[in-house]
Amino acid sequence: MAGLKQQVNQAGHTVTPPLWLLAELTYKCPLQCPYCSNPVEIAAHKNELSTDDWIRVMREARKMGSAQIGFSGGEPLIRQDLEELIAEARQLGFYSNLITSGVGMDEARIKAFKKAGLDHIQISFQASNEELNNFLGGTKTFEHKLEMARLVKKYEYPMVLNIVIHRQNIDQMTDILDMVVSLDADYVELASTQYYGWSLHNIDQLLPTRDQLERAEKIAHEYQDRYKDKMKIIYVVPDYFEGRPKKCMNGWGNIFLTIAPDGVALPCHSARQLPGMDLPSVNDFSIEQIWNGSNDFNKFRGMDWMKEPCRSCDEKEVDLGGCRCQAYMMTGDATNTDPICTKSSEHQALLDDVARIETNALNHVEEKPLIFRNMKNSKKHLDSLTKSE
Repeated sequence: MAGLKQQVNQAGHTVTPPLWLLAELTYKCPLQCPYCSNPVEIAAHKNELSTDDWIRVMREARKMGSAQIGFSGGEPLIRQDLEELIAEARQLGFYSNLITSGVGMDEARIKAFKKAGLDHIQISFQASNEELNNFLGGTKTFEHKLEMARLVKKYEYPMVLNIVIHRQNIDQMTDILDMVVSLDADYVELASTQYYGWSLHNIDQLLPTRDQLERAEKIAHEYQDRYKDKMKIIYVVPDYFEGRPKKCMNGWGNIFLTIAPDGVALPCHSARQLPGMDLPSVNDFSIEQIWNGSNDFNKFRGMDWMKEPCRSCDEKEVDLGGCRCQAYMMTGDATNTDPICTKSSEHQALLDDVARIETNALNHVEEKPLIFRNMKNSKKHLDSLTKSE
């Protein structure tokens, strides 16, 4: 990328700095969303980095050239040192972003964030009405979220809202967009569920039908045109309905660096699930050692790792073979072509599975109930893995 400092590491890859640092401060969360992207094995990850450890991580990443930091989770508001971490990020020169459900926030804390130098607050909603929002989150939060969104605007933060879209709420698209208009949002992310973590376990209940997608996309485009001078509305359909894969995370180990609550460094937030990975920890290595020298961060950099049909594809530089985690989840091999791609030998199997889910949805066949994201269900999952072994 032009203007960025580049270097060739020992593995022979041209490496640019990790521009975007995602600090997953904790996996603890008061909500139980069944589409959460946190690993289903959250019950196995109890340790969290200390305040001093996070400050060291931020300093090392900033020294390398990181420019933006996202404080995420779980729910980052659970961390009582959040204001201290925000203040350190400001002092280091980061543009800082708080990614939150709003639960655990009040006006006093928003004032404290402002004083500490926070640049940006993104609040998530589960739906546009109280009943469905509270059902999906597993707790009564809708009115509180509305209040927090208004306070964010009051304290002159950019009004950034995130609503994860799936079969349970996609038919509310008009109501959702009317809600964000009423809140005077500046930026709205209609984040179609991508199927990792908890959402993969609930895909039979969450994947929309094609008709639902077409209606929702039409409505989203209408609002994009109507409010193009007032707010930016982003809506991307789920990968499962595409014929071309996305350039996942803008390339493996290229721009994005995620640090999990226990200090494990990840090229993407779902990389824990890939077999054969010995993911490095900031408890053992510096950010520079991890980013430049880790075998795992170099594993899918560039294109030398590619097999056919990716290796000879004339679009490989555009999509870099798609998502490695998705390839593993659907084919059992992370080096395979992402099955989203029509050139993948597994693409038809994907289409067949989508058709099965859609048929069941249209016929109101519920093969299993929603599995909500909580420690109890995570422990059940871990127990099932132990028994299967």
